[in-house]
Amino acid sequence: MAVQTVAGTATAASGIDSEYGTSFGPAAALSCRECGARFPLSPVFACQECFGPLEVAYDLPLGDPEGLRRRIEAGPDSIWRYAPLLPVPADVAERPNLNPGWTKLVKADNLARELGVTGGLYVKDDSGNPTHSFKDRVVAIALEAARTFGLTTLSCSSTGNLAGAVGAAAARAGLRSCVFIPHDLEAGKVVMAAVYGGELVGIEGSYDDVNRFCSELIGDPAGEDWGFVNVNLRPYYGEGSKTLAYEICEQLGWRLPDNLVIPIASGSQLTKIDKGLQELIKLGLVADKPYTIYGAQAEGCSPVATAFKAGHDVVRPVKPDTIAKSLAIGNPADGPYVLDIARRTGGAVEDVNDEQIVDAIKLLARTEGIFAETAGGVTIGVLKKLIETGQLDPTAETVVLNTGDGLKTLDAVAPTTGPTAIIRPTLAAFREAGLA
Repeated sequence: MAVQTVAGTATAASGIDSEYGTSFGPAAALSCRECGARFPLSPVFACQECFGPLEVAYDLPLGDPEGLRRRIEAGPDSIWRYAPLLPVPADVAERPNLNPGWTKLVKADNLARELGVTGGLYVKDDSGNPTHSFKDRVVAIALEAARTFGLTTLSCSSTGNLAGAVGAAAARAGLRSCVFIPHDLEAGKVVMAAVYGGELVGIEGSYDDVNRFCSELIGDPAGEDWGFVNVNLRPYYGEGSKTLAYEICEQLGWRLPDNLVIPIASGSQLTKIDKGLQELIKLGLVADKPYTIYGAQAEGCSPVATAFKAGHDVVRPVKPDTIAKSLAIGNPADGPYVLDIARRTGGAVEDVNDEQIVDAIKLLARTEGIFAETAGGVTIGVLKKLIETGQLDPTAETVVLNTGDGLKTLDAVAPTTGPTAIIRPTLAAFREAGLA
């Protein structure tokens, strides 16, 4: 099978050599998204030339798409079926990890009828992951990088789901974990992050305050040998989101959907899904055709949507105020790249308010039996708004993401959800309540 470089300059031509051999599979280097400078694979996240963000560049296996497709289909029912396309060793599936991924792609016919979608509607339901959110995907990749680099503590700044995913992955791998969260997260997410036995630290302030603290800790001796999955391991961590693109296309029969609606927190998930789709095209695993990407934000934390609607290239930070706390990142690192992708693909970035989020959670539960957390309410609410405003073609095939389980955000729906009736234990009372 011929090997060619999909992104950037070939490793040999760049003079880059990695001391880690095949530990990172097809990964060749770290490449700056701004200036294109390339660096050896290591636990760094910022370009030494321009301080731009780094991402993984590959020497991917081109030239035999049918052989690669058969290899993938013969793999495990987890993200490790895509090991040939990820920065992980070939034997990754045999190591102690949570084996996330290969979650359901639900054909949402009932929801489609409710919204007037005739081209086919699917929900990629990532609540089926081990800790019930898509974060298990990104942490699994970061964990392998931490092992390779010999890091001893797994850590993160988190709005909730990531803290639980890091705690669980570290416990399974036999590593120490210490994670940092805003002090006022939903109780369900706090308990889930703490139950795995690692250290859970609440920081007074918003997620952006937590993230700043973690950045300081990385540069301090106290943080030596720590792997912050979404900071110094961020280039590897982000690659986990590509597996959503891989799975969606494989589950659709190796083809691209027309539209995708994706929630935005930092924006990394959306940008990496686009990267994954582009890789599938270049590898010949799917036929090349136009696709449209839409971003979804909560109105109480919508800096990317605001910039998109105003036609701006700069995303101005905001102070979050929304029930969708998993998306409450006021200064999203990948915001400008989200704008580029939405505009390049002919999409949009929209937002919905808290009331619309709750209504959308209930709509998805009522029509498809999927109880989404508030982030899922944002994507479904934005899907509804995009259709109503004519921004999304309802005759086109659409995939919308649900990235977490509603049991983690019960407070959002509890005030307006409860028993239909409370009756005496008699048939007469049952009939009197109009339930017969």
